[in-house]
Amino acid sequence: MTTSFLPGTTTPPLLEETVGALLARRAAEDPERLALVGTRHGDGEPVRLTRAELLAEARCVATALAGLAAPGEPVALWAPNVVEWPVIEYGAALAGVVLVALNPVLRRPELEYALGHCRATVLLHADASRGYDMGAVAREVADAAGLTRVSLAETSRWRAEAPDDAVVAAEPTDPSAPVMLQYTSGTTGNPKGVLLRHRSLVNVAHLTMEAARAPSGAVCVNPLPMFHTASCVIGTLGPLVVGGTEVLVEQFEPNSVLDLLRREEASVLFYVPAVLGALLEAQRASDSPAPTLQVAMGGAATVSPTMIQAAEDVFGASVINLFGQTELAPVLTATRPDDAHADQLETVGRPLPHVDVKIVDPASGEVVPLGEPGEICARGYQQMIGYLHDDAATAATVDADGFVHTGDLGALDERGYLRLTGRLKELIIRKGENIAPPEIENCLDAHAAVAAVAVVGLPDEQAGEIVAAVVRLRGEPSAGLRDELVAHCRERLSPHKIPACWFVVDEFPMTPTQKVQKFRLAEAAGRGELRELV
Repeated sequence: MTTSFLPGTTTPPLLEETVGALLARRAAEDPERLALVGTRHGDGEPVRLTRAELLAEARCVATALAGLAAPGEPVALWAPNVVEWPVIEYGAALAGVVLVALNPVLRRPELEYALGHCRATVLLHADASRGYDMGAVAREVADAAGLTRVSLAETSRWRAEAPDDAVVAAEPTDPSAPVMLQYTSGTTGNPKGVLLRHRSLVNVAHLTMEAARAPSGAVCVNPLPMFHTASCVIGTLGPLVVGGTEVLVEQFEPNSVLDLLRREEASVLFYVPAVLGALLEAQRASDSPAPTLQVAMGGAATVSPTMIQAAEDVFGASVINLFGQTELAPVLTATRPDDAHADQLETVGRPLPHVDVKIVDPASGEVVPLGEPGEICARGYQQMIGYLHDDAATAATVDADGFVHTGDLGALDERGYLRLTGRLKELIIRKGENIAPPEIENCLDAHAAVAAVAVVGLPDEQAGEIVAAVVRLRGEPSAGLRDELVAHCRERLSPHKIPACWFVVDEFPMTPTQKVQKFRLAEAAGRGELRELV
């Protein structure tokens, strides 16, 4: 391999089954095995379902949905992490409708946009989440749009008393059919609807769990938001694939999740960096013993080597760093437990099987030489069908050879390991030199005073752009901290990469999938709204 093109491996074989067929197969194999643990909508009562019970519940949901929407039609679900969410996910798959996963924090204009864009005729919704009156907003939106609105409190409307044999007989069998619509979180403009297949969801879950060496029968704690693929694919279908249990967390609170990990004797944790960082900080402040994990797997943003090492030390876990995006359902690469330690800390591993990867020059589209950075592109079973009702955006993202252009920058080595170097839109160009923020962020993340950091470019008349660091500290800034951080960077980075501006925030503006909205930080800095570190 002399160019950055890596063809996909062909083993193990792909699973050719639908989401519903996966559940049915697992239920037939071991019906009494615990499959799902969660809390119920409305009263928060704990629910524990075996595989047989989960399949029966899902078929009752499919029966009710078959009376509300025709196969292939979009059915929107607007709810937090209640146990009804995965039950409805399976039920929608068995009914052959397309489940539209919506963020429970959406405000009315955002909800109106999503429902109008996907042309849903049915909205299933929670009544409240974290003090937000979702029921009132749903009523207003549904009345204005003429939608069929069903509250999760109206159980008999979205769940039949018993499965209908005709609906069960008509369960989808085509893995290439659409099953879910996910809206990209986005940082600018309206979100795009990403349409995904059964085959993509089932196999990404299957091959990701295999790459992570998740143990058979694993109890898996899932604190990630269900409206995103990391949770409803990896965190939900993943435990089913390995014959284990999904423990769904309704509302993330670090100490409660630590207790849950101990109580359920969990062996797998799904994370994003914000979750893992909060758990590490809570455990450090706790007198209770740390829960012991076999695997912690996640991604969604840059996971610093410092955080990976800390999780290994504190929880004893093999920390799996995943990379991908919603358009890839959502995993492209993963580190493996038997990777060299340097690869686990400094790369996002190798591609999952059956996916081709290339690195291209963003300007020319040509494949770059091996080891050179460029835009990461992927082609395989997991890629989206397309952006719903947006052929132009699909054509701009998927090239003539069928590769999805991710907008992320990275470099492949001769072994097939991928190292991320930044986001195409987040490169800082200082005096003609390209500077990738992740390198600087990883450097600063290793400093004891820094809890989290985001590096952005700010306009400058002479340099074009200058480097600015926005930090969240572990405590109040000590005297001389700025000079200390500059010295820390100077020992580890080239001079042109050392931040020229330093700011302190209490919290970062985040997307729904816990990515820092760097454009908002840059805008706030430009308006003089950020507190400078002096």
